[in-house]
Amino acid sequence: MTQLTEFRKSKDQFFRYDHHSPLTHEQQHHFEGLNYFPENPELRKTVTVDVFPEKEEVTIQTSTGDVQTYQRYGRFEFTVDGQTAALTVYSSGEDYFLPFVDGLAGKETYGAGRYLDPVSLGKDKFLIDFNYAYNPYCAYNERWSCPMTPAENRISVSVRAGEKNYKN
Repeated sequence: MTQLTEFRKSKDQFFRYDHHSPLTHEQQHHFEGLNYFPENPELRKTVTVDVFPEKEEVTIQTSTGDVQTYQRYGRFEFTVDGQTAALTVYSSGEDYFLPFVDGLAGKETYGAGRYLDPVSLGKDKFLIDFNYAYNPYCAYNERWSCPMTPAENRISVSVRAGEKNYKN
């Protein structure tokens, strides 16, 4: 069993049984597991982020109309199926946040986008593993407040990795 397979199994267990699950009690009762794309090693990338000289503070609206504050950290380019795209990484303290909407949004994936937690490797290098792309909790029920994906992170390429649409 791969590390990703174990991670997904553990996540499904959390969603089904944990009282901190984003699912309602009724959803948990009928939950059979999340839907995922097959693991794609090509979408596990080590990238160099072009760090912005000034960390501009931005407010990002949430799904409930609130706002959350982040800093624009830097931008990186990557290639998927021969197509080049670029995304901005945001930071909040020592954590990094990568919301994105790709060409599959609203079809095979959640329409408002998915999230990634980039792993800093030091010296402006990051591990970006799209196989771990996940839906925000507001994809499961509306009681959650989730940051909306900024326009600069809406790309036309299709990223066939990570979570698909949730079907309850």
